[in-house]
Amino acid sequence: MATKFQLNTGASIPAIGLGTWQDAHAQEEAVLEAIKAGYRHIDTARVYGTEKAVGAAIKKSGVPREELFVTTKLWNNKHHPEDVEPALQDSLDDLGLEYVDLFLMHWPVAWKRGDNLFPKHNGKAAMEDVEVVYTYRAMEKLLKTGKTKAIGVSNFSKAELEKLIDKTTVVPAVHQMECHPWLQQYDFTEWHRQRGIHVTHYSPFGNQNAFYGIKAGFGKLIEEPVLIEIGKPYGKTAAQVTLAWGVSQGHSVLPKSKTPSRIRSNLEGDFKLSPQDMVRVKGINRKVRFNDSSGEFGRDFFEDLEDKTG
Repeated sequence: MATKFQLNTGASIPAIGLGTWQDAHAQEEAVLEAIKAGYRHIDTARVYGTEKAVGAAIKKSGVPREELFVTTKLWNNKHHPEDVEPALQDSLDDLGLEYVDLFLMHWPVAWKRGDNLFPKHNGKAAMEDVEVVYTYRAMEKLLKTGKTKAIGVSNFSKAELEKLIDKTTVVPAVHQMECHPWLQQYDFTEWHRQRGIHVTHYSPFGNQNAFYGIKAGFGKLIEEPVLIEIGKPYGKTAAQVTLAWGVSQGHSVLPKSKTPSRIRSNLEGDFKLSPQDMVRVKGINRKVRFNDSSGEFGRDFFEDLEDKTG
């Protein structure tokens, strides 16, 4: 039986979801393969350029809409309150869906309004003076339309979340953030737990991705000896242990793959580690963040989180 977690809305989110960033041409096949394998949680975003592929796969799968949990995200160029509902509608049109289960603010930064996904000014991100609080209030209004069942955020710092909660009425259902055994963020995730905000891990295997630059001195998380050793008694791989580490905390995880065998293998990360093994994983926290768009996106992010403060 696949693990699910309850959100503060009362809805359930499957523990293992499929991430669909990059390789847009391969996503229809990957998502269809995932749904066939048993995935019921699919994560996309406007900026990924994969919403049409995700929607086509959902349609082809024949799985009833109500059995799926679909997330998409508001991009930085649509933060003006008047742009929020049309942005969601554009996503729904591409997905071919009447609603999404979760709509997230992708980054806490506003860029110039318009259709350019990466607006520039003098070679840098063209910023817009729109407080995320106003963007989020517009997202709150979407709940009454039925076009999204829940709203949340991604890539926020603790201070940014505290301010958001203080100045809005709907506590985010989900915070999607980079989290893995090399960036564990236990204090921050516990803070979420106390406030009823579900945590979703993106880049659950770490991310030596050329898009963000390869970090010198780091190999692959899934080759971490401690994770390999932990997996042996369970008959699991280090990758599956990494996913189970998230699931064991009550978090959902979003592994990304376009390879059918890996897609199926990742679904087997839905199990619980023993308390002793959770302690062992705690010992390999390197506090390293692989996905950081600070500077490039026009401002610094994650300033009060563990990778910055050490």
